[in-house]
Amino acid sequence: MSEHNTGHGHGHGVAAGADRAWLVRALVLIVGFMAVELVVGVLAGSLALITDAGHMLTDAASIVLALVAIRLAARPAKGGFTYGLKRAEILSAQANGITLLLLTAWFLYEAVTRLIAPPEVQGALVLATALVGIAVNVAASWCISRANRSSLNVEGAFQHILNDLYAFIATAAAGAIVWWTGFARADAIAALVVAALMAKAGWGLVRESGRIFLEAAPAGIDPEAVGEQVASVPEVVQVHDLHIWQITSGEPALSAHVLVRPAADCHAVRAGIEEIMRSRHQLDHTTLQVDHVDEDRAEHCERSHGPTYRYTGRG
Repeated sequence: MSEHNTGHGHGHGVAAGADRAWLVRALVLIVGFMAVELVVGVLAGSLALITDAGHMLTDAASIVLALVAIRLAARPAKGGFTYGLKRAEILSAQANGITLLLLTAWFLYEAVTRLIAPPEVQGALVLATALVGIAVNVAASWCISRANRSSLNVEGAFQHILNDLYAFIATAAAGAIVWWTGFARADAIAALVVAALMAKAGWGLVRESGRIFLEAAPAGIDPEAVGEQVASVPEVVQVHDLHIWQITSGEPALSAHVLVRPAADCHAVRAGIEEIMRSRHQLDHTTLQVDHVDEDRAEHCERSHGPTYRYTGRG
């Protein structure tokens, strides 16, 4: 006997209505201040302000891409796209992360150059702009915190704006130091702090999106522990071809081939496994093939993928 079962979606990802409105509010705040900051940074000769503006540009881009991804992900699965276009947000998150890393390299070069030969910086203007930037980032962070942060794009934008908040604090401190002491290198040092925050955020996005593209198990789920739990279910003899991956951020999935004793009820075993996956691992999207074991064959599948799990605690 063989049984296949596939769970269905349960509202994962970003809600299309209210979330879009909060993202648009945050986007307006960020883009508006970013333009002002870039102009002031050039006028004040402040690399710290220009790097902050560059960071805000990637924040704005991630929000725009998240809005596009919301629309794409809402399209039904059809044709060759059997999962729909849910991974559009992962593509945009990876592009955002790579952009952050490239900007980090450029800002590091500029900051080191200014440490060697610091230009004149208008500290008072830098301080005033950074203080306004702190207020804008607090407001934008609040807007995005109201959206569904299970999306990798939305969470990435939220973390970036928090990083911007810390960066503006460093920039304000640099502006105050330049204004009060005339130590112009403080601006380049603040730019290095901003670049470090950008590198951290960029690498995090590239790493997390890369894990999804490589079909790695979601963080916090140990496939070996899951395999052993499934194998320990009564009547289960063996588990193989166990795969755990993410369709998109916040939507994990599992598939496995489960062999049970000849007299076992495949339906009851499958239901028991699904309940374990839901309650212990928040895995709602499962595809299980449940077969009675063939006692005349040592292995049911000639070329199974990954390890085979057998529970040895039963007699």
